[in-house]
Amino acid sequence: MCGIAGIVGHGWEDSQLAAMTGVQHHRGPDESDLYVDPSRKAGLGHNRLSIIDLSSAGHQPMSNEDGTRWITFNGEIYNYLELRAELNDYPYQSQTDTEVVLAAYERWGEKCLDHFVGMFAFAIWDRQAQKLFVARDRFGVKPLYYHVSVDGTLWLASEIKALHAAGLPPEPDVEMWATYLTYGLYDHSDRTFWNGALSLPAGHAMVWHADRLRIWRWYDLAERVGPELDLRPTRIVQEEYLALMADSVKLRFRSDVPVGINLSGGLDSSILLGLVQAVQGRDSEVKAFTFTTGDAQYDELPWVQKMLARTHHPLAVCQLRSEDVPELAGCVQRCQDEPFGGLPTLAYARVFEEARRQGVIVLLDGQGLDEQWAGYEYYRRYLSNRRSFAESVMGPVQGCEERPVRPECLSAEFLDQAQPLAEPAPFTDRLRNRQYLDALLTKIPRALRFNDRVSMRSSTELREPFLDHRMFELALRQLPERKIAGGVHKSFLRQMTRSLLPANVAEATKRPLQTPQREWLRGPLKEWTADCIDSALAYGNGWLNRAKVQESWQEYQQGNGSSSFHIWQWINLGLWKELIPERKSHHDRTGHAIASAVLSYIPYVLW
Repeated sequence: MCGIAGIVGHGWEDSQLAAMTGVQHHRGPDESDLYVDPSRKAGLGHNRLSIIDLSSAGHQPMSNEDGTRWITFNGEIYNYLELRAELNDYPYQSQTDTEVVLAAYERWGEKCLDHFVGMFAFAIWDRQAQKLFVARDRFGVKPLYYHVSVDGTLWLASEIKALHAAGLPPEPDVEMWATYLTYGLYDHSDRTFWNGALSLPAGHAMVWHADRLRIWRWYDLAERVGPELDLRPTRIVQEEYLALMADSVKLRFRSDVPVGINLSGGLDSSILLGLVQAVQGRDSEVKAFTFTTGDAQYDELPWVQKMLARTHHPLAVCQLRSEDVPELAGCVQRCQDEPFGGLPTLAYARVFEEARRQGVIVLLDGQGLDEQWAGYEYYRRYLSNRRSFAESVMGPVQGCEERPVRPECLSAEFLDQAQPLAEPAPFTDRLRNRQYLDALLTKIPRALRFNDRVSMRSSTELREPFLDHRMFELALRQLPERKIAGGVHKSFLRQMTRSLLPANVAEATKRPLQTPQREWLRGPLKEWTADCIDSALAYGNGWLNRAKVQESWQEYQQGNGSSSFHIWQWINLGLWKELIPERKSHHDRTGHAIASAVLSYIPYVLW
């Protein structure tokens, strides 16, 4: 839900805050407004996507009763009704979860974060203390970017383009590009692909006061999990985890607008559907959405139809065609601001477009169970605490297990700027360390960013019930043999959810969510791909080795190689090139950024 923006410091103009809010219109088309503090030291902006309390009482930026604290909030506090009952001495003026955040902050201060079950990014301006408090949820489901000027002024927003709209020069971070093109790493640190634009890490908070910025981690997954494994009997753990799953899904149905579900044909979607049936009853008519590409080798429509065969859920099938890709990829690239994950993201974009067209404003998704219960095939190699010879030779584990990057296609000078990932090791066993890595630095951060942007592009909200921190903490405490047993991944999860699943789903093997990207890029999209690579070579002059890139592209067209990731990297660079205007003076650049940014949201809203 929503887009937020804010400026605290000196020498900024109302037009800059307005531009930041304007460029994020797609995140909240129902209402937009600004708050400027009388001291002119702070300003907040908000784009509202109305989900809870659709009345004008939910207007933001929102203040407390005496106007001493103001908030701009993005996300959902799912347990807001329970917190509201606990904080019943607050003079509420609305039925929103936003006002509950204000009440919690007044009661507990910065410790209010520990009480929230939800996804959020928000900023609270305290007029009396002249202090801004900013926080992001535990897993970073909701985004927050910021920039600090040389004079100490803080600029923050839900999307990077809003920082550019305020005048931050849109210049690439070369080190990040080198790291991405060398190792396939991205969304793994506070760095972005744009100079000066930083991401507040998941589970972090910051305070701006007296021209100084303090940032700290308020939620540490490893610390919350602890070093001890859960040795309780299987039955007790299963009961606790199943209760948390049901509660998580139930909480995420709290909405004053229609809620739907995203489905693939796999285990996690089947569990989600089973929980929806358990929470809402067998007569539930919640709409389901899935995508197809017209390729039977990849499409999971038959599985989804079997899942829904004995239910009342209507199904919307959203097709991605190869001829849709060039225009859609450019549009999605503009809404992503950074490289994204390929054709699956484009297919997902079609789902959100259709949901909005059908009036379904909120969708639930099944992200998170693979990381909790070691669902990916490569987790098997981490059951031993000894590193293999191949791992020791290849160095740090990268985000893509196939290692499909092509460092030989980069110039030596550019290659030297790449920074490998420093692997965290908060646990004593390698399996949990790899799960932790995927949850906080590789797989989940990328998926969350891709999905937030494509959902917000169509002004829809995506909720992730399986990224509930209570579930994640409990799962990470479990013994390795409860995750992978007899060569079966997510074995414990399959056992405990068997009663929720259709026949044969509990035993089904892991099927990665895929599209015919490999085939399309060397087939019907070959000319478009070649054009994007040409653009990448033109922009990446001094970055890419032209001869090696062209040689690799020729080999790929001939059917060599099982991965298309390196090709998609170059496509991303070619598409991204169009986001950077010609270099101008600072004055001209700022004016250009504000003018173009106010208009740039128009292509994103396709409903």
